[in-house]
Amino acid sequence: MSYNFEDKPNLTTKEAIMDMNQNLSNLMKEAQKMQQRMQEAQQQLSELVVSGESGGGMVKIEMNGRHDVMKVKLKPSLLEEDVEMLEDLIAAAVNDAVRKVESASKEKISKLTAGLNIPNEFLNTGKE
Repeated sequence: MSYNFEDKPNLTTKEAIMDMNQNLSNLMKEAQKMQQRMQEAQQQLSELVVSGESGGGMVKIEMNGRHDVMKVKLKPSLLEEDVEMLEDLIAAAVNDAVRKVESASKEKISKLTAGLNIPNEFLNTGKE
């Protein structure tokens, strides 16, 4: 962080240093607030539950914000089908749920960081 002495030409060196210290203090307070908001968002996301499905609802998955699969529901008629097809449907339903968790995470983080100039690599909320 650089300080432009030309912005406030009437300040003495001591006043300029005090001004820089105040700016740094304010920046640190804002960073602490942001850290607290990020922790709250992470807590809220961990409590999030989404549903993913495939096969027109024949396979349904419930997943939380930590990507833990909490529930799997299969239409009973699927048990009479080819195992490979069932595996594909389960994988598709899990992937659907993962995409929904990621979307909710990105939305939550972007709301928190709106107006801030933060590079995307610092906002990585999980799998890309």
